[in-house]
Amino acid sequence: MPRLPPSPGLRPVVARVAALNLGYFGVEIAVALAIGSVALIADSLDFLEDAAINLLIFAGLGWSVRNRARLGTLLAGILLVPGLATAYAAYEKFSDFTAPAPVPLTLTGLGALLVNLACALMLARHRDGHGSLTRAAYFSARNDVAANLAIIAAGLVTALTLSPWPDLVVAAGIAVLNADSAFDVLKAARREWRAAAEDAASQARA
Repeated sequence: MPRLPPSPGLRPVVARVAALNLGYFGVEIAVALAIGSVALIADSLDFLEDAAINLLIFAGLGWSVRNRARLGTLLAGILLVPGLATAYAAYEKFSDFTAPAPVPLTLTGLGALLVNLACALMLARHRDGHGSLTRAAYFSARNDVAANLAIIAAGLVTALTLSPWPDLVVAAGIAVLNADSAFDVLKAARREWRAAAEDAASQARA
């Protein structure tokens, strides 16, 4: 596990990423509710989740390995929340099985893509510098880029077919991506737990 200290520029980076995510959450959830898009609901919850993750990272920088491992475990749990919310939104969608408006769906997905690309680029050089914390933020931004490309594709397919299925399929894919990220962050947190135990054992022997 990398034990390098965080770079001095990491704290302002995660603060900017948190602000961008929180701002676009407001935009995307408004459009999602207006057009009835489950994929946009899932993605907007990702933006809210990413804002929370980066704020927690902002608070957790400089903590001990053991405390970072605790926070990393918490973040892995947070990554699962949008998937559960998406499942509920998809269930509700079947009671009104109509396709979302394709143009707002596509344009909102494009805007989300630009925001997440900016966040992923800002976080990319820090992703291995502070264990599970920065890995959580980087994985979230990276996966959201893939999700946004899928949303754009869903908007184009919806325009051609007027079917609600592309939106629902993309929403399911976003939920799977979040579950995979949660597993990756949990593995990083477990490595930090082991490192903390090894450090404690070394100090006891000294």
